[in-house]
Amino acid sequence: MTTNSKSDQLVLVTGGSGFIAVHCILQLLTAGYRVRTTVRSLTREPEVRAMLGEGGVEAGDRLSFITADLEADMHWNDAAEGCTYVLHGASPTPLNAYEHEDEMIIPAREGVLRVLRASRKSKVRRVVLTSAFGAIVYGHPPRTTPFTEKDWTVTTGKVPPYQKSKTLAERAAWEFIKKEGGPELSVVNPVTVMGPVLGPDYSHSIHLIRNLLGGTMPGCPKINSAFVDVRDVADLHLRAMTNPVANGERFIATAGESIWLIEVARILKRTMGEAASKVPVKELPNILLRLAALKDPTVKSMVPFLGLVMNTTNEKAVRMLGWSPRSTEDAIQSAAESLVRLGLVK
Repeated sequence: MTTNSKSDQLVLVTGGSGFIAVHCILQLLTAGYRVRTTVRSLTREPEVRAMLGEGGVEAGDRLSFITADLEADMHWNDAAEGCTYVLHGASPTPLNAYEHEDEMIIPAREGVLRVLRASRKSKVRRVVLTSAFGAIVYGHPPRTTPFTEKDWTVTTGKVPPYQKSKTLAERAAWEFIKKEGGPELSVVNPVTVMGPVLGPDYSHSIHLIRNLLGGTMPGCPKINSAFVDVRDVADLHLRAMTNPVANGERFIATAGESIWLIEVARILKRTMGEAASKVPVKELPNILLRLAALKDPTVKSMVPFLGLVMNTTNEKAVRMLGWSPRSTEDAIQSAAESLVRLGLVK
């Protein structure tokens, strides 16, 4: 692939300090694109450049920064100006200490609409929205068949606030395009994101691996999840950005079938040697988690997931976009190895 063929195309990546966003920037720069990224404060620029350096790319003047906040109109038009594509990954992260779910829902939904309006004004060709598997999997009766892109989280039921915010933000995006037109839209719905950490700012889901390696968990809650490597999530974003058939489609990003947390612990034990000496390999009874949740907000956030089977399939992304993700074991192992290498395990 020649690196100069795309150098006349500028891609906006929102929330540039985010775990998925940094990997998207890495792959865009490697592919030859110029990138502009939004951060809430320009003080984050050195940190983002350091993470890119850890990933093997010196961005130089091919990467520029602009401040923009999901909760304010300012600067979004400037951010989108001159861009061919937009990857919108900025979203409020899960909060344990929140007074009302709207603290996550409103910024997520309004932020998506701000990005779409600015993209339409600047005649952006396509927006790729980073949604979540959480916009697909909640509020359904128990089932054995895998969830697919046709499924939507039922927000009238008991849905955790972060997942509810991702669902309502994605719904708002599709509704905007349907009613008001604008750029083409594709959506990526990642499951639990693993893969290599590039610095101290990483996905909330990787805290799970850090906690297992650090021995801070007495055992494994009966929680089921599918996993995916962040490098493959970024690759899927780039495929959804340029492939004509991706317009108007959502794609689940998963390495494969879901597994229980006890199996994650076993993967760490099998692949990480001495670094996994503190990893627990017993499963905790649900009643213990429910009791601990009365005092610990982090544990409380796990309770809605106890016993739920979160199985899904990557068939659509593989078939339509030729996507070929790493294995679940590779995704988990590379996350653990990077945490150990960067000294981030307590």
